[in-house]
Amino acid sequence: MTIERDLSGHVAIVTGANHGIGAATAEVLAARGAAILITFLRMPGPVDPGRNLPAAYDDARSADAADVVARIEAAGGRAIAIEADLTTDDAPAQIFDAAEEAFGPVDILVNNASGWAADSFRPAESDRIGRTLGAVTPATFDQVFGVDARAAALMIAEFARRHIARGASWGRIVGLTSGGALGFPEEVSYGAAKAAQENLTMSAALELGDLGITANVVHPPVTDTGWVTPEVEASVRESEDMFHVASPRDVAQVIAFLASDEAALISANVIHLR
Repeated sequence: MTIERDLSGHVAIVTGANHGIGAATAEVLAARGAAILITFLRMPGPVDPGRNLPAAYDDARSADAADVVARIEAAGGRAIAIEADLTTDDAPAQIFDAAEEAFGPVDILVNNASGWAADSFRPAESDRIGRTLGAVTPATFDQVFGVDARAAALMIAEFARRHIARGASWGRIVGLTSGGALGFPEEVSYGAAKAAQENLTMSAALELGDLGITANVVHPPVTDTGWVTPEVEASVRESEDMFHVASPRDVAQVIAFLASDEAALISANVIHLR
């Protein structure tokens, strides 16, 4: 028997939700009754021109979130979407203002958006699964840290500021991470930025816990958001600590649980999914 955890009356922001885990999370939260503000930033062009990723993946990255909103509304849910560059200073306030105007105060924040790039201290033509691999540069570092660390921190800060100002007593923050806190070869900036987001979210859990806010980070397994190739599937099969390729909805179900009342005692955790 499936237990549908009721989130009626709650308002969620899910960043980077025009496709993949973000879109699945928006849909699952909406199915449980939450009103959803989706942020997205269209990324034109192929993510890796030399790698021949499925065209559908690049199409999803370059699309708006209209299809996600339509699916939510068709299922009886409520959602809006806005395009936002999370690296700009005023983005958090604008996003929260839009959510409050449409639905009321935000009490669920999912920091899903990423500025992913593959970079390395030892660049090569390609990495272990065939992706184009360049050097760590100011551009790659700023691109990833701007979204995965800086924007996540500022979104948490805006969430906390408004929560405190209205005297709220219930809140949920969930971040998404990847790689390893002790190093992420061939995705150097990405791994470091995700480690920073983990630390920031743990600080939020410790500082804001007495205000009724829980804060956790989900570390998904390899998840097929459209980029998984036979080479990636082979890498998972050969790995000693990866068991299968997950679907975005698999991960979204865990995020939805962390946003529920049943997860009230779960905070300050990095939850590794297998």
